[in-house]
Amino acid sequence: MATRFFPNLMPNFVEETSILQNQHTLVHKTIPKQGTDEALFSLISMPYSIISEKLKRAALDLKETVVVQTCGKQVEDFTLYSGTLGTAFLLFKSFLVTQNINDLQLCCQVVEACDAASLHSRDVTFLCGRAGVCALGAVVAKFLGDDKLLQYHLAQFKEITITSNEPDELLYGRAGYLWACLFINQHVGKETISSAYMGSIVNEILKNGRRFDMKGRSSLMFEWYGERYWGAAHGLAGIMHVLLHFDLKPDESEDVKQTLKYMIENRLSTGNYPTSEEDRRRDALVHWCHGAPGVILTLVKAAEVFGDKEFTQAAIDAAEVVWNRGLLKRVGICHGISGNAYSFLSLYRLTGNAEHLYKAKAFSCFLLDRAHKLMSNGEMHGGDSRYSLFEGIGGMAYLFLDMVESNNARFPAYEF
Repeated sequence: MATRFFPNLMPNFVEETSILQNQHTLVHKTIPKQGTDEALFSLISMPYSIISEKLKRAALDLKETVVVQTCGKQVEDFTLYSGTLGTAFLLFKSFLVTQNINDLQLCCQVVEACDAASLHSRDVTFLCGRAGVCALGAVVAKFLGDDKLLQYHLAQFKEITITSNEPDELLYGRAGYLWACLFINQHVGKETISSAYMGSIVNEILKNGRRFDMKGRSSLMFEWYGERYWGAAHGLAGIMHVLLHFDLKPDESEDVKQTLKYMIENRLSTGNYPTSEEDRRRDALVHWCHGAPGVILTLVKAAEVFGDKEFTQAAIDAAEVVWNRGLLKRVGICHGISGNAYSFLSLYRLTGNAEHLYKAKAFSCFLLDRAHKLMSNGEMHGGDSRYSLFEGIGGMAYLFLDMVESNNARFPAYEF
């Protein structure tokens, strides 16, 4: 198990030095060598205003690298998860942070390339399907004030068919399609995709979740490729997270609540969460896709919706797992340090506790100080798709941009 992550030797909390103290240190002290404990501890003790600027500069440099490596060539993988649309989403985020119109215009061009490449895709989700292309295209067109392009992408989105054979999970199923609908409505306008239409899909998900005979245990359960997963990508955490964004009937709301409480009651003794019902004893994965990090984001949303302190406390407990075992030997958003940092950002947004922000800052500083060297010498995996949003350095760039305005930080393509 220990081989999956770097030991976390950072203090549980470090008070920031004042700006004046920090400036005095920079003037009178030799800057520590990058990659050393001294360099890392120096970064995490910096005032947030200083470190956020460092992260912003690093993010914009990484963004340029991602653009160079993924644009201007034939689109082979159009998806937001591992392909070119992830570059577009990163450019959109960069625009939101910097207001650089060049990022928005380039984002639009990248979406156009992905649009052509995804025309015959049967996948329907935001992360891995045609819905992501059309949804992001519509939103970018809205920001550009291009009504003709907006109507084109909305029309294309509404041509996507959700068949009875679709799974219910986030990456490839109904929940992932609903997330695309919510994204459009957030940025284009309420009821752009009608609540009645989305409600019919929500009902289908709930009907499917209730059909499993759990012998009085979990109210809802779902299957994907023969396994009943718990995590954000394929299972309960991801599906419940999307359902929590809708106005549910009292019995439906109760089913979601009790499903999450079932997960809390049956978490592993370490505080981590199992991968699936079929794998309830193995405690190996501390990822967004499987394990505590993805569950934390859902528990935070549940705490916001239900006002139930049990969900807040469960999220805080799970965050200890991420702090202790979340410095993964991977860089990405899905199963890497970049994604795990959002556990703390989400909790900071919920509680206002500065210790959670510090831990997000610490994970970000670890990446800033060491990721390049660790990937270069093979100690950290750069992702099968090295420049992608969910597996590669695109995700690290996205995290660094989110650290600029931490109160507004949201896990990409998952949190609103």
